[in-house]
Amino acid sequence: MPELRKDPILGRWIIISQERSKRPTDFIVEESTSSGGFCPLCPGNEKTTPAEVFVYGREEGLPPNSAGWQVRVVPNKFPALVIEGELEKSGEGLYDRMNGIGAHEVIIESPDHEDRFAYLDPSRMHLVFRAYRNRIRDLARDRRFSYVMVFKNYGRAAGASLEHPHSQLVALPILPRMVISELDGALSYYRYKDRCIYCDIIRQELQQDIRVVCRNDLFIALTPFAPRTPFEMWIMPRRHSSSFTDQSDESLERLVEIFSESLRRLDACIAGVPYNFVLHTQPLRSQPLDHYHWHFEIVPKLTSIAGFEWGSGFYINPMPPEDTCRYLKEALI
Repeated sequence: MPELRKDPILGRWIIISQERSKRPTDFIVEESTSSGGFCPLCPGNEKTTPAEVFVYGREEGLPPNSAGWQVRVVPNKFPALVIEGELEKSGEGLYDRMNGIGAHEVIIESPDHEDRFAYLDPSRMHLVFRAYRNRIRDLARDRRFSYVMVFKNYGRAAGASLEHPHSQLVALPILPRMVISELDGALSYYRYKDRCIYCDIIRQELQQDIRVVCRNDLFIALTPFAPRTPFEMWIMPRRHSSSFTDQSDESLERLVEIFSESLRRLDACIAGVPYNFVLHTQPLRSQPLDHYHWHFEIVPKLTSIAGFEWGSGFYINPMPPEDTCRYLKEALI
């Protein structure tokens, strides 16, 4: 029988449709074929991108915007928002508007075009997470910005337009609705119980141990109780922290262990599966929040959003998270 599950933070309802239950081998993933054409993100083509704003690992003596780098951050050539100008907020009756001011950057994760994030060398993945942290810290100094969203689209079905390994960040002048909903849901729980709901989730998941994919002493990866899609995973620090930017280099090394294992297990279950991951963290310049907990959400692109989903706000998921967690833990990596 189908089951309705409620996300305890957002209040979002998910339909677990047992009648549509699948095994990992039942999902058809369109293979990504290399275009074999020009790649602006490859070494030697640095002059075809906007001038870099951050770089790791360039060999000593080489000039900026040249080869020899390990991780490189550049403004998006076709940005969703632009950094020049003022917000100039205005109203038109009941409608609000402002200029599209923000920042849109591309984090080039490796000079090797064939690399995949799940299989990056740990030292390189560590540099990527440090780049996320340092770019958020830098953009937080701009008073026009309220939030920085870090995300990755892997695979054409997940929205990736370039094959070269990369992720993106967008600095926004307003808080995204999803972040507001998370903050509000977490605060409501905190006011009622005087505890962080994310910390309570971690404690309960560790006790039940039916949705924990992997863990170390600092981080945990789990399949959430009410997942939007099969094989959705959350990665969270086991100790309370509301800001990703507070993480030390040593902490990010431990994050790499869990992130890499989680994605490799996912790939072992469904090879080449397209996915998105998004960093959820506190707003810029916020004081530490006792009720909020930063985390990454990994959402594979395995189901379609159609009329029912758009009209109801419900998601239909053909696999219970307990089943997907079992597949993930049993995967050979």
